[in-house]
Amino acid sequence: MSSVPSPRMSNFFHRHPAARNVLLAGVLLLPLFAASGYQLLKLSSLAIYALALLGIVLLTGFVGQISLGQGAFFAFGGYSAAVLIASFGLPYWASIVPAAALCFVFGYLFGIPAIRLSTHHLALATFGLAMAVPPLIRYKVFAPWTGGVQGIVLDKPKAPFGLPLSPDQWLYALTICVVLLCFAGAAQLVRGRLGRAMRAARDNPVAAAAMGVDVARIKCIAFGLSALITGVAGACSAVVTQFVSPDSYDVYLSLYMLVGAIVGGLYSLWGAVLGAIVIEFLPTLAEHISKTGTSAVYGAMLIVVVFLAPTGVTGTIGRLADKVRERTARKSAPGASAPAVASPAE
Repeated sequence: MSSVPSPRMSNFFHRHPAARNVLLAGVLLLPLFAASGYQLLKLSSLAIYALALLGIVLLTGFVGQISLGQGAFFAFGGYSAAVLIASFGLPYWASIVPAAALCFVFGYLFGIPAIRLSTHHLALATFGLAMAVPPLIRYKVFAPWTGGVQGIVLDKPKAPFGLPLSPDQWLYALTICVVLLCFAGAAQLVRGRLGRAMRAARDNPVAAAAMGVDVARIKCIAFGLSALITGVAGACSAVVTQFVSPDSYDVYLSLYMLVGAIVGGLYSLWGAVLGAIVIEFLPTLAEHISKTGTSAVYGAMLIVVVFLAPTGVTGTIGRLADKVRERTARKSAPGASAPAVASPAE
């Protein structure tokens, strides 16, 4: 029996996206009734990291603007939500929208001078942003709002409207809904006019400008959208963990995010999901292998993954799927299995 899966199921889901979405929703909501509180927290964290990596995929993969400062946008979103909840009494679910708006403005304004930099200088500028945010949070001028070194502690929210869900279940459901909404919006964006303009600005800025694409504006919008998405992830993280502090947003967070996006694949939205799985569970696997050399094992694993999948996990899966389709097409082609018959010699 052939080990190659039949394409009928894949074609069915392509023709019936509603059925695909229902199946996906069912799979994602299954942990509500089958997972413990700790497992729900880990899955919520995984979804939040996937959303944060989505911001990098849009900015770096689809526009070609490298960023080593996504941790700064993550922190800005987390602290915006925490301050709105703790200082202004805003409901936790309502804090995500204004936090997203503030992050978009922050990212757009940062993009105005940043897009004038070359690739290497842009990387340094965004890296500097990631380094500057934790000290700014600790700075005594902002301490009345940010809590300084101590950070901000939030109350654990309960499920609204009398829903029969524990706080962990409700936070997981809320996180999944927000993440799915953002991924659906990103999918529509990359398939639409703005997405085509982004890819044109990435592939050939001169040709894109000649065709009427405002390359500078597109890049600024990309910075804004990337900051918005990453900021939403930061806001969700603050709500789920009920705590924000400067130490949670050090420069290593930005590096881990970029590593996750590269390993997952920068040119596919699914790369954000696979990259989040890597950065969430690979350190745990490394710790099980060696308690004393966790960082060394983690680094070695990343090196192996990058060498085996230089275009990311999604790129490798895509190439393998293409080979399977080509092999299946050759086998199913008319006369493909018939032996060649030599013409009689005259």
